[in-house]
Formats: sequence, structure tokens, C-alpha cells
Amino acid sequence: MPKGRIITALEIGSSKIATVIAQVDSEGLMDGVNVVGVSAVESRGVRKGQIVDIEEAVEAMIKSVEAAERMAGYSVDNAYVALGGAHISSQNSHGVVAVSNPNEEITPDDVDRVIDAASAVSIPSSREIIHVLPREYVVDGETGVKDPVGMSGIRLEVETHMVTASAPAVKNLRKAVNEVGININSLVFSGLASAEAVLTRTEKELGCVLVDVGGGTTSIAAFVDGSLVHSSVLPIGAKNVTNDLAIGLRVSLESAEKIKVMLSKEERKVNKKADGEDQFDLSQWGIEDAKKVSKKTLIEGIIRPRLNEIFTMVKLQLDKDGVAGMIPSGVVITGGGAETVGIIESAKRMMSLPVRIGKPKGLSGLIDDIESPSFATLAGLILYGHSQDVSYPSRFTSISKKIKIPQMGIISKIVSAVRDLLP
Repeated sequence: MPKGRIITALEIGSSKIATVIAQVDSEGLMDGVNVVGVSAVESRGVRKGQIVDIEEAVEAMIKSVEAAERMAGYSVDNAYVALGGAHISSQNSHGVVAVSNPNEEITPDDVDRVIDAASAVSIPSSREIIHVLPREYVVDGETGVKDPVGMSGIRLEVETHMVTASAPAVKNLRKAVNEVGININSLVFSGLASAEAVLTRTEKELGCVLVDVGGGTTSIAAFVDGSLVHSSVLPIGAKNVTNDLAIGLRVSLESAEKIKVMLSKEERKVNKKADGEDQFDLSQWGIEDAKKVSKKTLIEGIIRPRLNEIFTMVKLQLDKDGVAGMIPSGVVITGGGAETVGIIESAKRMMSLPVRIGKPKGLSGLIDDIESPSFATLAGLILYGHSQDVSYPSRFTSISKKIKIPQMGIISKIVSAVRDLLP
């Protein structure tokens, strides 16, 4: 295998805990980012995107990480970790500084200072800033500047988008990941990560909204003029559709999930054939108390009302921030819930915008398992990590020479304890 930097992505979701390991060639022997290990296990200890049982979550993470390591043949020490949950919120802020040397060009240091100025906003002690993303710069009153470095000016301003999260939730996530024996390179808002993998540059420039429908939550990321302008997470997801089916048909949650998946597959077959029966025979899939039910009843009577509710809530969030009229490119739906039958029709009806399903792009290698919308966040984390100008060394060793111990070392514990004490 050629030498290169290893990038690891870890997603701790409500439905699955998944790991992707990719390699970036440093000598030009491969094209782009090459996926070498993938693993997904059933989620445990996580509810609505937040860790509620650290021990169970750590066990599931170890199982996922080790399976990906065995496939890749390497043991990883660092990972980019997705952050979700209804505790995510955002706000826009403004920063102003005087250029340090007005007789010369604006430098990267000036850009860092103006972003720091925009970050100096009052937030509750229970909140933690995750991202400060520049939307546009203003140089001596000239707006719409994307990169001011090298320009001449006296006064530099910036409009930023800040993503914040609950400090206790972030601390629990960091603790769980550290106990697996992995250091966190960066926490990345799941909606922002998914956008890296499924949105095109044109869509971001024209204005669009990404809706990542997960198991327990739905992440929203709206882009205008190429920049993120709205971030939020709804405490509702595809599991709510499964619960509705279980209650409506009086079957177990496992059977309801099976029915939801088979309905989606049947719908794709019907669309290809342009015909099909309305009756849905449950007996052929081993459902208890098997019976025939109407597809129309399942889709329009049980599934669609819940999907309509989700997209109504998405629209309300965008209306609240005044973004709804700035996204003519429409809605891109991704996440595991994107494969739910009837989701495109529901989104079109509730949001009155063009809608498409977003599948991750931009990766090569072992991508057969991650080309579905459910892996959009992980693919985006890999691409996000690839885009970062990281200064840490590439640290990975042959798995045959290193056995992962699922506890933090003494040095990691000391570093983590000091980090927790910092304001």
C-alpha cells in the first residue's frame, strides 16, 4: 500500500455507530481519497443523537472501530467525529478589526483576528462553540469578499455563522471517544459534514437546504451564496415513522422496520414497472400475525403524515431565520431516512421547492457500502478532514503490531482532565 495520510471518520448515531477509514496519497500514486475500511454496527447507548449510556456506547464504538481496522489493516489513533442532537443551535455574528499594516496587504493574521473578534460573543456557560464559519468579508465597505488575503484595506469586517452545542453533551461524547482509545481531531456538525459529500458548489452558491433525516434526529443546513447560514437539529427522525407503523399495524418495532424497508423496495420496483398491486402481503416476509394490507393505507395513512410533519418543522425553522425565500436550488434530502417511501413527494408538497435525494460523492476505493444516503455524514467527514490544513503528523501503524486497548492511557487521561477544567 502506498504511503499516505490516514483519515478516520466516526459517527455515533441513533440507529448505527459507523466508522470509515480512508487514505490520502502523499506521492500522487492514487486519485483523491481512497476508502480502505468501513464498518457499521447497531447503535447502543445513544438516543436522539446524544449519548445516554457511556459504557454501552463505548462497547458499540469499539466493535465498529475494530471491524473497520481489520478491513483496512491499520489501527487508527485520531478521528473526525460527527456531532448531532437537538441541542445544536446556531447564530450569526459580526466582527471588525483594523488591518495591522494598512500600507501593505491584508494578511492571514488579520483574518484570524477578525474571526476571533466575531467569536467574542456572549453565550451561556452551558454552551460550547463548535464552528465559527466566515460567510463573507467586508474590506473598507466593499461587501461580498470571499478571501481578503492579499487585498489592500484599512478596515476589515466579517460576517460569520456560529454553531454551538450543549457543553455537557459534548463532554460526554469526548469522554466516550477517548475511552475507545481515539483522539478527536475535530467535532463536526453532522449537517455540515453531510453537505460536504452531497451538495454541489452550484447548489451552495444559488442557495439550498440540506435535510439529513437520521434515525432519531433530522439535521438542517441551509446555504446561501456558498456559505452556511442556518444550522439546527429536530428531535424527530425515521424511527418515528417506524413507531407509527408499529402502532398502526399492531406489530413489533422490528417487524415495522422490515415493512418500511420492504415498502421502499417495492415502490422502486413499481416505479420501474409502472404498475403493481395495491395489496401488500406481510406473510412473505415472516411478519407475525401476517395479513394483507393496502399500500395506499400504509403510505398515505401512516407514513406520509409523519413525513409531512418533519418537513413542516423544517420549513418553520427556515422561516424563523428568514432563510426560506433564499434557497431556490431547493431541498437535498440525505441520511438513512431519505430512502423512506414517499419522502420526495412529501418534501415537495410541504416546502414548495425542487427536491432530490443526495448520495455521497468524491471518494474512491471500497465505496460500495457507502454510496447510500445513510453514509453521507461519514463520507463528508472524510472529505472535511481531507480539506483541513492539519499540522499533526500522520500516525498509523500496522494492526499486527498494535493491539487496541479500550481505555485511555495515563497521558490521555491527564490531557483530558486538564481540557475539562479549562473554561
